Amino acid sequence: MTAAGERTRVEVRDCAKTYAGGVRALQPTSLVVEPGEVLALIGPSGCGKTTLLRLIAGLADPDAGGTIRFNTEDVTRKPIETRGVGMVFQHYALFPQMSVEANIGYGLRIRGVAEAERRRRVGELVDLVRLQGLEARRPAELSGGQKQRVALARAVALHPRVLLLDEPLTALDAKLKVALRDELAELLRRLSITAVHVTHDQQEAMAIADRLAVMRAGVIVQTGDAESLYRDPKHAFVAEFLGRVNRLARSDADLRDGVLRIGGEVLACPGPLGSERALLVRPEDIELAAGTDAGARVVRRIFLGERLQLQVATPDQGVLTVDAARDAPWQAGDPVRLRIAPQHLLPASEP
Repeated sequence: MTAAGERTRVEVRDCAKTYAGGVRALQPTSLVVEPGEVLALIGPSGCGKTTLLRLIAGLADPDAGGTIRFNTEDVTRKPIETRGVGMVFQHYALFPQMSVEANIGYGLRIRGVAEAERRRRVGELVDLVRLQGLEARRPAELSGGQKQRVALARAVALHPRVLLLDEPLTALDAKLKVALRDELAELLRRLSITAVHVTHDQQEAMAIADRLAVMRAGVIVQTGDAESLYRDPKHAFVAEFLGRVNRLARSDADLRDGVLRIGGEVLACPGPLGSERALLVRPEDIELAAGTDAGARVVRRIFLGERLQLQVATPDQGVLTVDAARDAPWQAGDPVRLRIAPQHLLPASEP
């Protein structure tokens, strides 16, 4: 536990985790979470993000040689109850027989905080997470979003040094998830607490976190803010995981001539990508114009409300996905030309 307003820097250095039988869930990993920063660990199932979270929490010990520090304190071998961490899980873990107020104040009560102070802090948290009027209700009487707010309030009641969130929105339906995602982002900013958020949901991570660490096969592949990772991924896996991409092949002649052939068009390939055998481009970065029968053709039009998703068959790159404005005129069967600004092409190779 730490004083309100004090911020904690988390430093993970050379931490790996090997389980019985020699299964290594996390390769040697180093990571810094700055004081007050919200960092998302994101990646597919089994990539090691929950293992890394458990090491930070003290729910598991790293292999020999790894260290974890909260500011200057080495907490590598300290148990969870002495690290001063708060945790929020996807299934809430609320006490069903207790009221909202009692759930939030539980940790304060067992630590002997005086009743007047306990009531004051619980009242502040009820206001903070917008649960006014629900203080006497039991968890069974709450919606999924309300339960998650109770769990979050309980986790921060003791002023933890670090807040750890393990897939906190997974159990919610899609519409509620979006609403609570925005609320959680705002709440974490107001708390100004160092937080590590595990999720496999790209949009959730991009909306909530200051910075993302993209993981695959027990390794952090790249870290950065959401916009930088989306626009300038240094690894094909990052580009493909954060959003949608089309993969474009280049022939030996394309490599020799420094071009990319797509939809019957010949596009100049930027110098840094000149040696790439394949390139990536996002659907929203392809522009369409009226074409001829010898080029590409729209084969499917999907209306998604805020945009159109078009499937475009090309003579040289197969079928590509293209996003267009919802009022764009393109219909199945229309011949089209494809245009891509060179700066929107991404490398498909892996360093």
